[in-house]
Amino acid sequence: MALRLATVTLVVDDYDRAIAHYVETLGFKLLEDVRLGDDKRWVRVAPAGGGCAFLLARADDGAQLGAVGNQTGGRVGFFIETDDFDADHAAMKSRGVDFREAPRTEVYGKVAVFADCYGNLFDLIQPARP
Repeated sequence: MALRLATVTLVVDDYDRAIAHYVETLGFKLLEDVRLGDDKRWVRVAPAGGGCAFLLARADDGAQLGAVGNQTGGRVGFFIETDDFDADHAAMKSRGVDFREAPRTEVYGKVAVFADCYGNLFDLIQPARP
């Protein structure tokens, strides 16, 4: 049996705001948006190239609302890989993605940190070729 990480929960303040940001600004695909009742929804988005999806879960209480945008304690918590860093970086910038630094080259690849609309930090990375 082969196990794989399929979905990670991302706590958000509003379903529609989160969908708009992840789909329109970051270029993700909307995989599912199912109403569950009591104003709850099952909303999954994922990078257009596939991989692990985010379950966009609306905060239910003050503790969860306090975690919105700080789910990894201010560290980069999510890594989006690309085969064409320059093209994807330019496309994301043109859609208003909040890059927190200029692209840089590290031993592991070309990378730049960006934030989602909540402040969660991501790396856009083109892994170094061995």
